[in-house]
Amino acid sequence: MAKIFHQPIRMCATCRQRIIQNELLRLQCVDGSLQHFVGSGRSFYICKNCIEDENKVIKTLMRQCKSGDRDRFTNKLKEIIADDRKS
Repeated sequence: MAKIFHQPIRMCATCRQRIIQNELLRLQCVDGSLQHFVGSGRSFYICKNCIEDENKVIKTLMRQCKSGDRDRFTNKLKEIIADDRKS
């Protein structure tokens, strides 16, 4: 019989659903700029369902990063998603 190990549960910053951590995208804001989590500082998670709804996730990013530059977040999020799909 295989052991069932505990899997960490985290909350999506957009929809507030609790999901297994490895199914979420972990991001952070550094000086108002969005990027993948680099290992230090505050971060937040976005689920794959919310990423598909661009308007909803952009509002969350603007709130998390305390910035109102919608176009910059849209472009940066598209870059991050493209990089994430490559790996």
